[in-house]
Amino acid sequence: MPARRFAKAPAPIKAIARGKLSYAALAHIMMAKWGYHLPFYRQAQMMAAKGVDIERSTLARSAGYAAALLDPIYNRIREIGRTRTKIHTDDTRFPILAPSTGTTHKGALWVYVADDRNSGSQEPPIAWYRATMGRAGESVMSELAGFAGTLQADGFTGYNQIYRGGAIREAACLAHLRRKIFDVHDSQPTELSTTAMAGIQAIYRIEEEIRGLPPAERLAARRRRTRPLVRALRGQLMRQANGLSRHADIAKAFSYGTKRWRAFNRFLYDGQLEPDNLIAERAIRGFTVGRRNWLFSGSFAAAERSAVVLSVIETCKLCGVDAEAYMADVIERIQNDWPASRWDELMPWNWVRRQEMQLPLAA
Repeated sequence: MPARRFAKAPAPIKAIARGKLSYAALAHIMMAKWGYHLPFYRQAQMMAAKGVDIERSTLARSAGYAAALLDPIYNRIREIGRTRTKIHTDDTRFPILAPSTGTTHKGALWVYVADDRNSGSQEPPIAWYRATMGRAGESVMSELAGFAGTLQADGFTGYNQIYRGGAIREAACLAHLRRKIFDVHDSQPTELSTTAMAGIQAIYRIEEEIRGLPPAERLAARRRRTRPLVRALRGQLMRQANGLSRHADIAKAFSYGTKRWRAFNRFLYDGQLEPDNLIAERAIRGFTVGRRNWLFSGSFAAAERSAVVLSVIETCKLCGVDAEAYMADVIERIQNDWPASRWDELMPWNWVRRQEMQLPLAA
């Protein structure tokens, strides 16, 4: 009788070599850190309270390894985003620890969002972030190299060099103008500020009514209903600004609008555009709130990892996808040698959760 031979199946590939954390655990750690803004030391305390003893440094290193697996997804999101014809952008401060000095660099986190659902587009909304050591227009020029279309942004002067070539058009943010006027109106209300606020409010009421309509229908409504309001607002700003001291707060607020009026008007001639940049502001608000929990990034490499995971989480959120489940599944597929020719199948808007494989019943 021949001797029996036993074949041993290869062990499944681990998320981290010689590590014990599962893909689901790694996704949970990343979601807690970058989705819910819980620093690693707080996560360690929460786990310890449940009898799980994991060092903060272990959590940090493990999250870094897992985030690196998301690089192909992040790079593909950026690549697709730059093919769109309209991008929203905004930035916020991102303190980054300087090695061996105990001080921090004045870093910045930039967000770029391509989301045209307000104009009835069926293209998936996407967002990505970039960390930089400083806040300069060159950072945006580098990131948007090859992009041609409209950039919806605030009045940061660093953007000016981007618009000079003509390939990228500026669309200013009406919400910034409204905010500047409101700040004055809130402390020193006048008939002038009240009238200006009412005019801007009327513009936004129309925008609410036409949200989600095709660009042609939005454009027609703006030409018929919004353009007279905008012209009246500009006339008021121009007339009143001429009679005010340039040092007056309300004059400074009005001046912000009159200096960039062509960019403020752009949404009146393109139904795809928005009157403001709130899409980008919403995408970066979570980070600015969560930043209070950790104060600074430990290194520029850590800041770049933050940008990667934030991009994946925010894009999942825009697409209505469970980001934690998505990351757990996708990092496992990538770790198991997912073919590079099929990255698009793993994009959040194309992702389909894997079904549990059914074990065959014994005969």
